[in-house]
Amino acid sequence: MHIAGVVPAAGGGEGGFQTPGVANFWWPLIGGDSPWTFTRPALVLLISVGILAWFFVGTSSKLSVVPSRRQFLVEGTYNFVRNTIGRDIIGSKDFLQFLPLLFTLFTLILLNNVFGIVPFVQFPTMSRLGIPLVLTLIVYITYHTVAIRRKHGVLAYFKSLVPPGLPGWLKPILFVLEFLTYFVIRPLTLALRLMGNMLAGHLMLLVFILGGEYLLLHGGNLFLKFSGVLSFGFSIGMTFFELLIEFLQAFIFTLLAALYIADAVSEHH
Repeated sequence: MHIAGVVPAAGGGEGGFQTPGVANFWWPLIGGDSPWTFTRPALVLLISVGILAWFFVGTSSKLSVVPSRRQFLVEGTYNFVRNTIGRDIIGSKDFLQFLPLLFTLFTLILLNNVFGIVPFVQFPTMSRLGIPLVLTLIVYITYHTVAIRRKHGVLAYFKSLVPPGLPGWLKPILFVLEFLTYFVIRPLTLALRLMGNMLAGHLMLLVFILGGEYLLLHGGNLFLKFSGVLSFGFSIGMTFFELLIEFLQAFIFTLLAALYIADAVSEHH
């Protein structure tokens, strides 16, 4: 059996089963190991952008009073992001200007997450840290730009990181902590949360699928072969669970982006 990004290492039972690891997520297509390597995740990401553009542009150009299934899906997704994430989190006064960003984040992350269980693709693009980091960078450029504009300047923005009324000796300490929170910790955790969940979930699927294959082909007795069948059964159940996780991670990333933007537009920031 061949899973995207993985060639089973077990051959004839001589070397035993080799557990899949992080190295299995590196799939260069052009460029080998150079810094400019074009990888499978990059290709899948480009394909996802093309699919989303075709799907949404094609649907919006053929809107009707009685929606088709395609229009119903687009409108349902849009309303979910608009009402549940945008309006409820950022507020009815400011959310519309950020809705294109939130909608793009949610649909792009969700589609690339789902690619992790789609046959012939089976690669969770967001398991490559560089991609979530770029999305996080976009969120934080938006966040800090809005916050600076609301505070009428960079200096006023930095001053707002420290609440008034604190003792003088405490202000530098709190400023450093707040600076690290807003400029380092939050961006890193936002990206790492998405990457870590996609990486861990796909690794678990690989272990069950490749382990089941190895037991079926190289199991020395009936019990081991039955364990291989059982492992395949677990992998099917894990696939449905992984689909839920993929949706939740797209939702959580977009929700946190909305929360941070809401903090930026808040008068009390």
